[in-house]
Amino acid sequence: MPIRDKFKKIVHLMIMYVKYKLDNWPPPLEMLVFGLQWLAVIIPTILIIGAVVGSIHGESYIPYLQKLMILMGIMLLVQTLWGHKLPLVIGPATVLLIGVLATLDQGAGAINTSIIIGGGILALLAGGGLFKYVEKLFTPKVIIVILMLIAFTLTPTILNLITAGGIVAPVNNFIFALFLLLIAFIAHGFLKGLWKSTLPLWIMLLGSFGYYGIFKVMSPVQDLSVVALPGNFMVLAVPDVGVVIAFLICFLALAINDLGSIQAIGSLLKADKMKDRVRRGITTTGLGNVLAGFLGVIGPVNYSMSPGIIFSTKCASRFTLIPVGIILLILSFSPMAIGIMSNIPSPVIGAVLIYIMTAQIGAALLVSVENNVFTSLDDGIIIGMPILLGTVLAFLPPTLSAQLPTIIRPIIANGFVMGILAVLLLEHIIYRDKSEENQE
Repeated sequence: MPIRDKFKKIVHLMIMYVKYKLDNWPPPLEMLVFGLQWLAVIIPTILIIGAVVGSIHGESYIPYLQKLMILMGIMLLVQTLWGHKLPLVIGPATVLLIGVLATLDQGAGAINTSIIIGGGILALLAGGGLFKYVEKLFTPKVIIVILMLIAFTLTPTILNLITAGGIVAPVNNFIFALFLLLIAFIAHGFLKGLWKSTLPLWIMLLGSFGYYGIFKVMSPVQDLSVVALPGNFMVLAVPDVGVVIAFLICFLALAINDLGSIQAIGSLLKADKMKDRVRRGITTTGLGNVLAGFLGVIGPVNYSMSPGIIFSTKCASRFTLIPVGIILLILSFSPMAIGIMSNIPSPVIGAVLIYIMTAQIGAALLVSVENNVFTSLDDGIIIGMPILLGTVLAFLPPTLSAQLPTIIRPIIANGFVMGILAVLLLEHIIYRDKSEENQE
């Protein structure tokens, strides 16, 4: 029996023996316990991406996280009860973070407006049944490039985090981040089940305590209310053509990520009516991004880390995510609670991002093996050239990118966008005949 078939058989056997299946309601106490386990997986991604954007927003850091938690809480409840109705983790879309970082010069208003437009178009395509035509663009090679570009084009941001200066010297921050990263990957090799699934949370907690213990510095949480509403809603502007185009390409990547996550968990649990689940799920994601634009935060996407949680807890009930959505909404109205949770040193954030992005690269390599992608040098060129181009552009000096015309700067200076355009050009136009021969 091929290894792939053996793996599928093992997975299906494990799913048969889960304690609670997709539409089962666990008892209240167990439901809360399962929900807290899901929360331990979701919180790190929200705090990490919020902290990265927080370094840009300055004083609006806590309100930004408040709005982000409101959005994720609402979307988790809507997806669970109406959207795809699957036990899927939701979090801020890393691919949109790349878009935000690359278009900061155009201002928050232009970014938020572009997210609204991108989310609206995604919802219309999915809701109208037109997404299947866009889906054809995403061959295995394109997906591999997308997964790798997300990791490589975040490298400048990660480098800034692990070499940040201040009270602690940059070299000490750098050495601490490398040491923490070594511990993280050693732990990854030994841990199993829920401990491995929630490893980013433990890296954040233990790394923060270790950092403050070694360097004797800590950012005090002060002047934060126990309960308060976030502000700065609806910061919009007239659409910027370059920013809109850049975000539309980012939304293409977001859409395929969302589709893959929904299909993967649906296939795993043998869920019925998958076409309807996909349509409702992606439509809901699109509408969630429209809401994100009005709130002024990064939009949501469905993550693909759910199988590990299901296997470790033996619970596949979608309803265990309801407590998570409620807890996120409660936390979102407490600036003090968010301030305490988000008091993470930048080297720790950088180390966690490296850990997560390494898994992203691993997923890309698995896609290449599963689909037997590399059969000739041309296949390597189709994948390698866009990745190298995107990485080079990610490190483009700001003084150089500032000299580009304003209308094309969000596209040309965006390594992720240019990498995606390059792989689409190579795969579907320049090497199209070669690609069709390989598929046959």
